[in-house]
Amino acid sequence: MSQTNNNTRKMAYIAILSAISFLLMYVQFQILPGADFLKLDFSILPILIGLVILDLKSAFSILLIRSLLQVLLNNNGASTMIGMPMNIIAYAFFILALAVIWKKNKNFKNYILASLLGTISLTLGMLVLNYVYAMPMYASFANFDVGKLLGVGNYLFGMVLPFNFIQGIIFSIVFYFVYVGMKPVLKKFQ
Repeated sequence: MSQTNNNTRKMAYIAILSAISFLLMYVQFQILPGADFLKLDFSILPILIGLVILDLKSAFSILLIRSLLQVLLNNNGASTMIGMPMNIIAYAFFILALAVIWKKNKNFKNYILASLLGTISLTLGMLVLNYVYAMPMYASFANFDVGKLLGVGNYLFGMVLPFNFIQGIIFSIVFYFVYVGMKPVLKKFQ
């Protein structure tokens, strides 16, 4: 197969997986009582499938395209503009851990290690980003000072930390079953 056909096929996969990821952003679940603004979605699954069948650069492309689609087609103002960069960074941490530790040697032990590292880095990254970026931005541009309303410690350690840790665990478990279930199909795309 020619290089042009391979590039066209790769671009088509990226486009399809980006669209699926964007659509999955509409299906959200609240996982922490009292934190209805923190919602889980499974838009990371097509991105991780892109990592498996393509490469890390393609997975990041899918992440960025689905994020751009969100900003252009389903923008919720300050919430999207402040939250989307954080979402991209958090997902990038998780994807990078799987790419570095698991993708080269896809065994269960490496998957657990990569998922754990991805979950921890996603969680710590979101703690830091919420403190240094989101909280000041929401206070300045959305007149929502979560520090005054809930208390900084309560917000970070009672909501952000458990939400992101649980989210990482859920991503790890769900993607593992998706990967195992789709393994015969995914091999045809590699």
